[in-house]
Amino acid sequence: MNLIIFEWVGAIVLLGGLMCLAVIDWRSFRLPNRLTKPLIALGLIYQFILSLDFYPYLLGAVLGYAVFWTIERAYRLIRKRDGLGRGDAKLLALGGAWCGATALPFIILIASSSALAYVLTQPADERRDLKIPFGPFLAAGIAVTFIALKFI
Repeated sequence: MNLIIFEWVGAIVLLGGLMCLAVIDWRSFRLPNRLTKPLIALGLIYQFILSLDFYPYLLGAVLGYAVFWTIERAYRLIRKRDGLGRGDAKLLALGGAWCGATALPFIILIASSSALAYVLTQPADERRDLKIPFGPFLAAGIAVTFIALKFI
């Protein structure tokens, strides 16, 4: 298979998967394993085929999961309630698998900045108890980072 076609097919699979995950999370506050786990595996396969240096993507998947898992556990210990779901950790692992370990800070920056911008557009009296899914913002951060890395 021509590698250029393979790159475009991979991009379509990733972006389509991210769009599905964003919609599901927005509606249900869930990021289903049946979508996140295969997309992590596909990202690693994609990078294994395209890249001479596969390890940054494997490291990105591991670090992505570990960073958000640690934040999730620490928040739970401190606040005695959930603030970040395990699906978010898997989604960041997905981002690491497709974009690499060095892209993780950019993904998180884009996601958290866009989530903050969304929260600031809400009425001030509703912000304190506002519950929003982080997955759509994280998906946007992954999409923007992936497109920037591959096509710009």
